[in-house]
Amino acid sequence: MGIEQLLEKAGTYLKEADLERIREAYVFADQAHHGQVRKSGEPYILHPLAVADIIVSMQMDVTSIIAALLHDVVEDTTVSLEVVKQRFGDVCAMLVDGLTKLERIKFKSKEEQQNENYRKMFVAMARDIRVILIKLADRLHNMRTLKYQSEESQRRISEETLEIFCPIAHRLGMSAIKWEMEDICLRYMNPQQYYRIANMMQKKRAEREQYIQECITTIREKLEEMGIQGDISGRPKHLYSIYKKMTSRGKQFNEIYDLLAIRVIVENMKDCYASLGIIHTLWKPMPGRFKDYIAMPKPNMYQSLHTTVIGPSGEPLEVQIRTSEMHRTSEYGIAAHWAYKEGAMVPSGSFEDKMNWFREILELQKETTDAAEFMESLKMDFFTDLVYVFTPKGEVIELPAGSVPLDFAYRIHTEVGNRTIGSKVNGRIVPLDHRLKTGDIVEILTSKHSYGPSPDWIKIAQSSHARSKIRQWFKKEKREENVLKGREAIERELKRLGYEPAELMTEEKLLEAAKKYTFNDIEDMLSAIGFGGITAAQICTKLTEKLRREAEEALTLQQLTAEVKDSKAPAAEKKSRAASGVKVKGIDNLLVRFARCCNPVPGDDIVGYITRGRGVSVHRSDCTNIPIALGEEGNRVIEVEWAEAVEASFNVEIEITGHDRRGLLNEVLQAVSESKTVMSAVSGRSDKNKMAQIHMTILIRNIDHLHNVVEKIKRVKDVYSVQRIMQS
Repeated sequence: MGIEQLLEKAGTYLKEADLERIREAYVFADQAHHGQVRKSGEPYILHPLAVADIIVSMQMDVTSIIAALLHDVVEDTTVSLEVVKQRFGDVCAMLVDGLTKLERIKFKSKEEQQNENYRKMFVAMARDIRVILIKLADRLHNMRTLKYQSEESQRRISEETLEIFCPIAHRLGMSAIKWEMEDICLRYMNPQQYYRIANMMQKKRAEREQYIQECITTIREKLEEMGIQGDISGRPKHLYSIYKKMTSRGKQFNEIYDLLAIRVIVENMKDCYASLGIIHTLWKPMPGRFKDYIAMPKPNMYQSLHTTVIGPSGEPLEVQIRTSEMHRTSEYGIAAHWAYKEGAMVPSGSFEDKMNWFREILELQKETTDAAEFMESLKMDFFTDLVYVFTPKGEVIELPAGSVPLDFAYRIHTEVGNRTIGSKVNGRIVPLDHRLKTGDIVEILTSKHSYGPSPDWIKIAQSSHARSKIRQWFKKEKREENVLKGREAIERELKRLGYEPAELMTEEKLLEAAKKYTFNDIEDMLSAIGFGGITAAQICTKLTEKLRREAEEALTLQQLTAEVKDSKAPAAEKKSRAASGVKVKGIDNLLVRFARCCNPVPGDDIVGYITRGRGVSVHRSDCTNIPIALGEEGNRVIEVEWAEAVEASFNVEIEITGHDRRGLLNEVLQAVSESKTVMSAVSGRSDKNKMAQIHMTILIRNIDHLHNVVEKIKRVKDVYSVQRIMQS
């Protein structure tokens, strides 16, 4: 194809002024590539011309066509990006830059360079989708001319295409490009299987075409009887899809049902369903082989009706029914959802909502500094097989294969993920590391009293999206500020405990504490304290370990003595002592007791309720019983506050949820014991799904003490959530 044929093809939908700009870009590229030839011996300019032709076939805008013609000039010639910007504008230069490899930067290895190239391309793609559309056109033409490469290069490029570019084409709904690239990849990666399948298809070709033609004639006659206009044709089978079904499902060639396939393209959606009814009256449908992608489109915007029937000769016949607009979307995917208006690409319909995963690429880029890690996360989230699960309301959520309820929770909303305390799949409670399957109905159990993500969640989550959100929860401030906050927090905690910070915060002791909690260095540990990933109290526990061990026996003896004395005190005295930490505003000498439904502790927001004959009952302000009291007898609610110094301990009930395994309960009890906390009751149970629930009542001094205990428990392996219990 020459420039005149390209302009003639583009002229079917572009203005004359646009065609002149394309001609100018062609002349510019031709001069820049002058004297360069491809491995086939042809002038280099034929490659960008072929790429531009593929872009025109998608009816893309003039800027995309110009960028296609110029996509190699910065990389392979002496032309600078600044010159491209001056001649063809900022947007065109941005697209060309996104397509230009980082050849002039020195890297440690070729693999590192390739990862950085991909990273650059994907980030550019997330900013403007046209980058990847041009890149796919570029890769498709390179695959078409792969025969001129060495055998080693053919295999390497095919593997790379199958691993990176085919999945992208699939995610964008560009089946025409995807199928062609996959077939070429199979030809060079496994030529024996490629030609074997091709030969088997060729042997039955005449017989198959005659059979399909008979079916088409029958369908056309019936449609015309019903007044339905349609274009009916045999659907070409792609060798790679047959090969994949044979290998992944262990099937023989003659066991693949959709070798015989027909496509029916009608005018509107109503005719799609009417045609389906006609076909089902002609031939008996096979059970379980009907799929309605019109009512429930695939995430890549694909829509069609699929059915497999037993044809006139008793052989399975697959039929796809769609409108012409749906067909264009199935062929060109995302490109079919862009309209050319006044020289700009404008998204149509709910396009942006369906392509949210592009924004996640930008988020991933911000989270990951290493290019290899970025590519691994990208492959895991966007290039793997997918599972499609449902919300309780019936909405479809797309997740990478192997995802767990945590991935689902964070896909719904960050806050849903952060407040997760459990999950249900198909109506039954499952652990947070339960593998989801297509068709599962997933419900996330949340609580506003949840203490947020556990560090274990980063290991449990399978998608980089969920891991990124969990890390963001732990990392709310800049690293430098967090390091400073962490250091100050340790100093304050040591002073509060009565120690001299300068004596204990030596580099040697801090490094020892960092290693205990598996941090790389001291700064990582201080930063984690700063953003709340770990508490200063935990680090101080390690720093003061030796000094505490020396005083431990004396401290234990003192506590036992106090408990013995306390047990002999009169009941009235104990009640007075227990309630001495609360003051009732404006009233003295009132009998005060703590409500068992919410068990408030110093630091909680509290309110008082005047009971009938039993004094003032103190509740947490968020207690579920308070709204009832306000509604019925609002005048009985009074203001109360904590005294400045409270020496008593308070019962608090907590519930720990985790994966049931040997030793889990012992480790949880050990964590509570290390925090010097008394347990007054412990019970536990587990179900057949290996979900363990531990119910514990502990004696707490104040809210900080409670937070310290919770943080220690959350660091126990396989603990998913810790929440404070309120009784209704």
